Amino acid sequence: MSLSETLLLGFIAGSTIVFGLPVARVRRPMPSLRLMLNALAIGILIFLIWDVITHAWEPIDAALGAIHDHTGGLAPVFGYGSLFSLGLAVGLGSLVAYESWMGRSARRAATPVSRGPGAMSVVEGAAIRSAWTPARRLSLMIAVGIGLHNFAEGLAIGQSAASGELALATLLVIGFGLHNATEGFGIVAPLASADPPERERPTWAFLLLLGLIGGGPTFVGTVVGHGFTSDAVSTLFLMLAAGSILYVVIQLLGVAAKAKRPALLATGLVLGMLAGFATDAIVTAAGA
Repeated sequence: MSLSETLLLGFIAGSTIVFGLPVARVRRPMPSLRLMLNALAIGILIFLIWDVITHAWEPIDAALGAIHDHTGGLAPVFGYGSLFSLGLAVGLGSLVAYESWMGRSARRAATPVSRGPGAMSVVEGAAIRSAWTPARRLSLMIAVGIGLHNFAEGLAIGQSAASGELALATLLVIGFGLHNATEGFGIVAPLASADPPERERPTWAFLLLLGLIGGGPTFVGTVVGHGFTSDAVSTLFLMLAAGSILYVVIQLLGVAAKAKRPALLATGLVLGMLAGFATDAIVTAAGA
């Protein structure tokens, strides 16, 4: 398959993420609907954590199997294991550090300063960043985590297309495309479920930016995967995604706990996870 045809597949798979974004434009969803949207997003993201960790563990599992069969040594186990651990620590730790930095920026922005006329100061820049609501920042974090995950998916599409497996590549695009549509909903769920909703209603430009961050890496991964394959790169990006998404899930669970609606939370979690497994089943049927 040519590079241009491969790029088209990557674009199609990544662009479907925009289908789930318009839900954030709903003006006044009912409180129960907002809580359900939040719970659904948690379910989808929990599935993604399972999905990315499972795939990231495969090279380590294969290396351990080689040791058992006396066909390999410990070096691959420690190598992949180090990437596995590093990706998880950096993915989780970087968002913790980012949130702490945003908190400090907000406090600095709230402190009045005297200065003369001129270019925008550092404090003014911090004020602009801190003007983002918690829901917007959380949606951005989800988009980043999903983008890292989708880069690894793009690698799989590019690899299958480069090897001439057109049927597999096509099925992967269908499966990942459906998968990304549910991920788009997960990205904007904090915006759609925010209270009051009208304060969080995003512009179309902001939604497209989130879609680009979340879905664009699928296209980039397809380009990279068409040129070469690397289990090490895939493991690292998958665990970066796992760490990032784990942090977001913790934040969303905190929001859900305040509502004290366990039945609604449980229902949304189950439906979200089932939606993730249903779309992943198509990818598995493709042999990926």
